[in-house]
Amino acid sequence: MPSRFLLALGLSLLPLLSQAAARTCLVVGISDGDTLTARCGRIGSYEEVKVRIAAIDAPERSQPYGQRSRQALSRLCYFEQAVITERDTDRYGRTVADVSCKGEDAGTHLVTEGWAWVYDFNGIATRRGGELFKLQDSARAQRLGLWAGAKPTPPWEWRRHERESRSNDFLF
Repeated sequence: MPSRFLLALGLSLLPLLSQAAARTCLVVGISDGDTLTARCGRIGSYEEVKVRIAAIDAPERSQPYGQRSRQALSRLCYFEQAVITERDTDRYGRTVADVSCKGEDAGTHLVTEGWAWVYDFNGIATRRGGELFKLQDSARAQRLGLWAGAKPTPPWEWRRHERESRSNDFLF
């Protein structure tokens, strides 16, 4: 009886284990400070994967500091081998993953340098022990990156304002 339970438990955990399997891919594009495109697989059978870095949200490209955030991710990851550990899939179908380039966690790097906010999508940042929140507080206190601005607007608020502005344009 205990062996059946252990077998059932092991089989139920398989999807979680495969989801957390790391893959090494070549970063071939940087969309913004929290999204990249990676080419995974073998020569002749590549798969391009759009990856949203887990636990962070960076300014949009047209938002203040958006281009500088994108450049910071590009300096770390562009045309580098990245270790990508899938955590989830977002509503746009992108892989949400931990990404490591040059041996450094990209999300941690961007938050530490002040180019991204902590974004606790599905509690990923909290489950990591909250270290990203401390790094964000430190970057803010030192006025690094986007924290040098007078009143930085988080991207989720900026996007909401943009959506509301567009919908108000249709009213007139």
